[in-house]
Amino acid sequence: MDVTVQTGMTKSVKGVSLVALSFVSSQKEQVCLLLETEANAAEAKTVEKECSAILEHALLETEGDAATRLDGTLKELNGLLKGLILSKAIEGVHAIVAIVDRDHTLHVSHAGSAEAYIIRAGAASQITEYTRGKPMPAFIHIASGRVEARDSVVFSTQRLLRAVTPAQLAQHAQRGDQLLDELVNTLESEREHAALAVLHASGGQMKIGDTPSRTSARSLSSSSGRRDRRSRTWGMGTVLTSLTSVGERGKAFLSLGIFTKVWERVSDWSSTFLVDLKHPQRKRRAHLLLVAAAIVVFIIIWVVVNLSASTERGKTKAELKQLMDQIDQGVKTADTRQLSGDIDGANTILERAQEEAQQVMNNESGLYRREALDLLDRIRTKREEINHIVRISPRLVVNAAAKSAAIVIQGMVGLTEGEFALYDKQNLYRVLLNAIDDPQKITPTESLQDAASFPRYQTILFQTADNNMVETVGGQPTIMKTEDPAGWISGKDIKTYLRYLYLLSPENNQIYKYERLSNRYSAPSQYNVNAKLEGALDMAIDGSVFVLKRGGEVIKLFRGEVQPFVIRHAPEANILSTATKVFKVPSSNLYFLDPTGARVVVVTDGGATGESTYKTQYVFEGDQVGTLKDLYVDADESRLYVLDEKRLHVIDIVR
Repeated sequence: MDVTVQTGMTKSVKGVSLVALSFVSSQKEQVCLLLETEANAAEAKTVEKECSAILEHALLETEGDAATRLDGTLKELNGLLKGLILSKAIEGVHAIVAIVDRDHTLHVSHAGSAEAYIIRAGAASQITEYTRGKPMPAFIHIASGRVEARDSVVFSTQRLLRAVTPAQLAQHAQRGDQLLDELVNTLESEREHAALAVLHASGGQMKIGDTPSRTSARSLSSSSGRRDRRSRTWGMGTVLTSLTSVGERGKAFLSLGIFTKVWERVSDWSSTFLVDLKHPQRKRRAHLLLVAAAIVVFIIIWVVVNLSASTERGKTKAELKQLMDQIDQGVKTADTRQLSGDIDGANTILERAQEEAQQVMNNESGLYRREALDLLDRIRTKREEINHIVRISPRLVVNAAAKSAAIVIQGMVGLTEGEFALYDKQNLYRVLLNAIDDPQKITPTESLQDAASFPRYQTILFQTADNNMVETVGGQPTIMKTEDPAGWISGKDIKTYLRYLYLLSPENNQIYKYERLSNRYSAPSQYNVNAKLEGALDMAIDGSVFVLKRGGEVIKLFRGEVQPFVIRHAPEANILSTATKVFKVPSSNLYFLDPTGARVVVVTDGGATGESTYKTQYVFEGDQVGTLKDLYVDADESRLYVLDEKRLHVIDIVR
């Protein structure tokens, strides 16, 4: 069996470079490399040269098992690609590396959106892993399998099933060497781009009318197996036709009233058959008849079962096809609702379409599963477009782990433009732009629980777990007293506004208000009048006080009394259910931190009416983002800062 490889590519687009290469190793193995690089021309050329060099050194020129050599090659390629992406030399990469060893075993691995398909016996199947969501720009899986005669394997840097169905792919494969040209023309007509390779396994083909010997039948087991299946299908059709004609004649007998004669004949035959079973010379013939009758009964049962299953499968296929058409129409309707401004209606339609697509995915028949996956991707993309969901990888500002590998940051306080104060259990870390100072000890024994900036006095106030307040007066930690003889009241959160300190105490269902005096604080006054603050997590102050409770409820207070507040047009029924922090920009929007969803949700403050409107949400992606702890937004809402246990990140806010 001979194995040949053809390579080609479609027309490229701006900012994308396509490369399709094939090689022959020192052990006479067929190797191909496909690259689709999102970068400028110079960087893409560098990627091509480096990948080719790694392939030649680690795969083509070395000895040993093909799978082992491929595994080592992929590790080197992953190291190269990771470095290029982290340095932002390239935006992304989609690639395929495949090798066919001397035993005709294919080993293939893909990165990004690249995929591989095998066409065998007139059916096309995907042999690489399909990944939902954003694909990883790294080689993770290796698929291996033996290539048989007359197989065709298609490699592509993009998903071919966007432009062709599996049936069309199998049909194109029947044209032999023209398969690559057919795929290129189809992709370009659909305005898709990809680097492609086609592997053909040649083999002898038996002419119609030839009768193979036992040896040739064994050597062509897959081909003869297909002919046997066709023969059996034809044989069952003949039996079914015969049974149908017998049934029609039986009805005629009954209508003529000759049932008695038929019964007599059956009785006579049964008696004769029983006598033959006991006769020494005729019992062999009777046994053969008995076996034949059992086979006929089995065939009848098999036909009935298969007809029933086929009918049920046909019914299921029709129902699923109708459901798929309904889902597709739902996505189009949601698009129309969006254009007309009915965002809530569009979200409702998309939610129903997603549930229906999930029904198709969970169907036991497996029909339309790939198409349902595509629809789920379309639904997710449309929902994110409608609801202004921005997926983004933030930029790193500082890494506090540079000061201590075991550091766990508790929170942060925004000071001036580009200046922050980070704190852990006992220390303060000042950050200016992208530099972080050495730690300053705030308390030697107690643990810091919360902190707030006091802009009027240019100090930072810290609340400890033992109900004490420490303030950085003149840059030095100073324990602050209160005129309340009972001392400081325990609380969950502290915020400052003008010359007042507000302390949130859910266990007392109260917000306490302290006035800062020259070197101490006054006794507290009770701010809350009629709000239920049990389960409160955090608060923000801007004239009004906004309190975030566990489960996502937001309470607005003005002069201590509850004011109306409701969020309209949110894409989820309880979008703040896992939010832990709230930040208020003066006279502008509210920002909610949701560590579970790795996101920040933005809504308007609702003004005097309390009718807040959902605006957007930022979903943070990337391996460098840990569990989110705190957030800060600058005064002009141009930058959003988020803090995890070790790092401070920033993104530019989309207007």
